[in-house]
Amino acid sequence: MKFAAIDIGSNAIRLQVTKVIEYEQLITFKKLQYVRFPLRLGHDVFTNKMISPVNQEKFVKLMTAYKNLIDLYGVDHYFGCATSAMRESANGKALTERVLNEVGLKINIISGVKEAEMINEVISLDLDDKTYLHVDVGGGSTELNFYYKQKKVASKSFKIGSVRRLERHDSPRAWKEIERWVKDELKDHKEKVTAIGTGGNINKIYELSPVSKKRKISLESIMKVQDYLGNLTLDERLNRLQLNPDRADVIIPASEIYVHAMKAAGARSMLVPDIGLKDGINYYLFEKYYPRRGKIFVKNS
Repeated sequence: MKFAAIDIGSNAIRLQVTKVIEYEQLITFKKLQYVRFPLRLGHDVFTNKMISPVNQEKFVKLMTAYKNLIDLYGVDHYFGCATSAMRESANGKALTERVLNEVGLKINIISGVKEAEMINEVISLDLDDKTYLHVDVGGGSTELNFYYKQKKVASKSFKIGSVRRLERHDSPRAWKEIERWVKDELKDHKEKVTAIGTGGNINKIYELSPVSKKRKISLESIMKVQDYLGNLTLDERLNRLQLNPDRADVIIPASEIYVHAMKAAGARSMLVPDIGLKDGINYYLFEKYYPRRGKIFVKNS
């Protein structure tokens, strides 16, 4: 069977086509195709509360291309979801209706809570009994989730993200809310907290640091990469490090959010499992259409 996941974020829009392989009680999600297009809907929405006519046309063209790929791969089931930018856009719902009518592709505008739940389903597969703070930083919002003894015990979405921070549409109140919420959740908790980071920016920060085989990075290393990037011009980030244009400008604002959440929790290290909403969508589709028959393994190669 084949699944397709469409993740419409504030900074970019992704499509992943996945083949589900069942062999000896092991369910493997193998990536067949991955496309990431840098359409920054958050710039429009966080500035003017609407998606511009130019980006509306680009969006429809992109959804047409994604629909063609879904058809060409013979996908059995797909799920398209839009997050922060589309949630806050005055014309977001109308745009999804246009795509349904013109392209035949259904896009679901999901809440921050639902977004976190879908990612958490995959994250929780490999957790132990320790205490974890999951930090998922998107372009327009950040989702925080606490896990204790393999169960999610608290979750909250905040209106702060990499694009929103870059364009100074973040509120000082949101930063204080993150710190207050984290500390309130931990006030009666004595165990050490390990952070889990998801999102494209923390994956790139991990790649720029002295990496380990366990997909783990220390707070100190994150801050060193942050300082290193801060001492480079945008042109140097683009050419010396060969970062994508839509990554080069938001990676520092994103790092500030990860560091802020980790400091609030007293977390000295972060796991970076290279898992995102697309993986949560695949898990959601599998659970919806097929009863689980074995251990699930997410394979990104």
